[in-house]
Amino acid sequence: MAVPKRRQSKMKGRQRRTHYTAISPTLSKCPKCGEFLRPHTACPTCGQYRGRVILTVKTSKREEERAKAANG
Repeated sequence: MAVPKRRQSKMKGRQRRTHYTAISPTLSKCPKCGEFLRPHTACPTCGQYRGRVILTVKTSKREEERAKAANG
């Protein structure tokens, strides 16, 4: 098995580790509800993808009550 001849300096190790950063996911806005979501995925809030309803989203009782109160 290979063994290094000399100890690697702190600078060399840190130079190697500069690329170990976490990248944030790309997000786009849903054209209907405005929620942020990953591209090429159905919106988990409204259930639409490219203008068509793909998912049926269950709403909680609180959300239904809020909608009724807001509409009249």
